Amino acid sequence: MYKLVIKPLFFLVQPERIHHLVFKLIKFFCSIPGISAILKSIFVVSDKRLERKLFGLTFPNPVGLAAGFDKDAKLVDELGYFGFGFIEIGTLTPKAQPGNEKPRMFRLPEDEGLINRMGFNNNGVDKAVIRLKKRKTKIIVGGNIGKNKVTSNEEAVHDYEKCFEALFDHVDYFVVNVSSPNTPGLRALQDKEPLTKLLLSVKALNAQKKNPKAILLKIAPDLTNEQLDDIVEIVRVTQIDGVIATNTTIDRSSLQTDRLKIEAMGAGGLSGKPLTKRSVEVVKYLTEKSNNAFPIIGVGGIHTGKDAVEMLKAGASLVQVYTGFIYEGPRIIKNINKEILKQGL
Repeated sequence: MYKLVIKPLFFLVQPERIHHLVFKLIKFFCSIPGISAILKSIFVVSDKRLERKLFGLTFPNPVGLAAGFDKDAKLVDELGYFGFGFIEIGTLTPKAQPGNEKPRMFRLPEDEGLINRMGFNNNGVDKAVIRLKKRKTKIIVGGNIGKNKVTSNEEAVHDYEKCFEALFDHVDYFVVNVSSPNTPGLRALQDKEPLTKLLLSVKALNAQKKNPKAILLKIAPDLTNEQLDDIVEIVRVTQIDGVIATNTTIDRSSLQTDRLKIEAMGAGGLSGKPLTKRSVEVVKYLTEKSNNAFPIIGVGGIHTGKDAVEMLKAGASLVQVYTGFIYEGPRIIKNINKEILKQGL
């Protein structure tokens, strides 16, 4: 139904416009009594074998929604009805910002991918907190945090600290995002010295809390092995709780879409199927290099149960989807969970 009828209709509309329309539709239908129960009966796979205990939390299943889809925490409860084990909101910044100029999201149907240069568009962390306070369900929520575009890298730590403090009582774990290619200079924060300083600052705030929460680092797929070695060392030194691998890529080498079309789309991060192989490689490298010293959430190019199983076998403890959710539809979560059960993982 989704791939034959709904997706072709959605794909007739500009990506960002249909995204907002779908949000409104989901919000409306889920407000109708009984709809949430129907959705859960269709999409949720309830099985103790799917549970994962990590970061002091019990995830009902290992399939989460990656950051970027629900930036402003508008549909945390409603998206949970589709069977996700956890939802990651953000990337959130201290102040609201519009992001980059439109159009800034493009589909690549031939590659089952997306290119986006959204630029951390969000309503600001305080608006997200207001929505999170109104949550009705207990689905696990991660808070993905970043810096405002106008904030220099030298002052970036203060933006991350502000977001951390604002969100602390309302999310279950944190993700420090320094790997988006769409905020000028942001990826420079992945260098060893500034990244260590940033993570230690957030860790220090966390240590002051009565019940500290897990802090994870989201990294780019474009890092070299030497840079990945630095990540392993940084995790060891800072004692953060894990890594999310990976964000979108700036690489275009494996695309089937016409080169001129790609060039016309311009800069941005590529997600979806073209990222599958590299994301798995990064997860496998980090797992082996660290001797499985820290948990990894695998994300990037997961469109099928087979993709998710491959990611888990590479060393991921949990997985996340985003572009696959768009191309495959809401049954992707159920399909992945059923394949995980089938494989006995």
